[in-house]
Amino acid sequence: MVTHALTAQHIDIAEAFIRLYVFLTQYIDSCESGTVNQDYPAAELQKNLASARAEMLNILTANPVVKGKVEKECEQVFSLVTRTLMGGAEKVSARDALGAQRVIFQTKTVALSDLLAVYRAF
Repeated sequence: MVTHALTAQHIDIAEAFIRLYVFLTQYIDSCESGTVNQDYPAAELQKNLASARAEMLNILTANPVVKGKVEKECEQVFSLVTRTLMGGAEKVSARDALGAQRVIFQTKTVALSDLLAVYRAF
């Protein structure tokens, strides 16, 4: 049987993952659109993304394998965004890779949201 403390901890972890993937997706969107969103300025997005990333990596200190995967995902997105800003042939391939990464993050977010709903039902 699942204890309430364990369920609360699982909820916190799932929420942190969702937050990180939502901010990474928004970061990709802001790069792809090339425009500044007046309702959500780039500085605020970067601050929230850095906070969500730090929180997630802190949570994952107990599991270095998953922590490494999350760090790799974040670094990959940051690298691809940098490549899109450089222009040239790299820009096109980087945008394609960002689009694929966006789909991955959306899929993970949907799956985690469903899992979170199950955890909250306990």
